[in-house]
Amino acid sequence: EAFGRNELECLRGACRFLGEELKNSLQLPAEFQVPEVKKISAMQMLKDCPSLDGLCRSIETVAPYDVNILLIGETGSGKDVVANAIWELSARSKRPFVKFNCGATSPALIASTLFGHEKGAFTDASHMRRGIFELANGGTLFLDELTSMPLEMQTGLLRVLEHGEITRVGGDTPIFVDVRIIAAAQNDLQEKIRKGEFREDLWYRLSTYPLDVPPLRQR
Repeated sequence: EAFGRNELECLRGACRFLGEELKNSLQLPAEFQVPEVKKISAMQMLKDCPSLDGLCRSIETVAPYDVNILLIGETGSGKDVVANAIWELSARSKRPFVKFNCGATSPALIASTLFGHEKGAFTDASHMRRGIFELANGGTLFLDELTSMPLEMQTGLLRVLEHGEITRVGGDTPIFVDVRIIAAAQNDLQEKIRKGEFREDLWYRLSTYPLDVPPLRQR
């Protein structure tokens, strides 16, 4: 015999009640629930340190302008956090932010990593590979430990900054790229330039807006 309207309403009510009971039974007690963690922006991390007020004002001033920036400071002073803050406040914040540590890659692989390579360019090049300049196209590239970059690669980087194009290793076709550079170097950069270990013209191209990042002991 078919259910009448009253029976169906009772059945729906029972189902709703049982559904709520099941939902409640599956929830952890309040003391065991993990609160939602709100992601803290890089800029907020810097603003939490009162001694960095001047640096924060400089970041807010330069971030919207599409110029290259050179961060100078000791190892471990938080230059990567500053780079993140600049990217977050820039017009490129919705575009890629690619990081590359110039001192963590073998000199023999830096060219391939930066500019990519064509298939067959060298023994292990079994396929074409895009470099980080192509991956960062339209966005921002953070070059950390800049003074670790070999002189021959400094020349290649200078060409990119001057002409806005790269050529993959083993290739001959120029590829145009639109990348904002944020570079980071230690306090010995000027000494490296004096000794001829770092190109002065490259420093000039990268330091459109230099920023000094205070060491941790001063914060």
